[in-house]
Amino acid sequence: MSASIQRPSGAFVAASWAALLIGAVVYLLGLWNAQMQLNEKGYYFVLLSYGLFAAVSLQKSVRDRLEDIPVTGMYYSLAWVSVILAVALLAIGLWNATLTNSEKGFYAMAFLLSLFGAVAVQKNVRDIQGFKSAGPATQPF
Repeated sequence: MSASIQRPSGAFVAASWAALLIGAVVYLLGLWNAQMQLNEKGYYFVLLSYGLFAAVSLQKSVRDRLEDIPVTGMYYSLAWVSVILAVALLAIGLWNATLTNSEKGFYAMAFLLSLFGAVAVQKNVRDIQGFKSAGPATQPF
């Protein structure tokens, strides 16, 4: 771990939360208003939930390894496979969906924005916690 732990800026923290919330809420609103069967809506909802968990898990695993915190190879691999699988399942679902191309793009972009937001929020939460626990000796004035 570095000698100087810096706190993320308020603007980056806010932008990260905004990306997560906007992406997820817009995606879910799209599902709510979609003219599709309930089982299709359930499929896309589960993909969002799975994708968010997988993205956070992968970010934590990568960060742990960078900070020499033990992460088993099995868990690390599962985190990577889960993110790839979530994105692939969304792509396959949208490819085969009877939606317009603009609707498919809407879901894809909202999904990816949500994943990015989840990773950034998790990073900020960890950085802020590390900053607080570092104590005044390593904190900038």
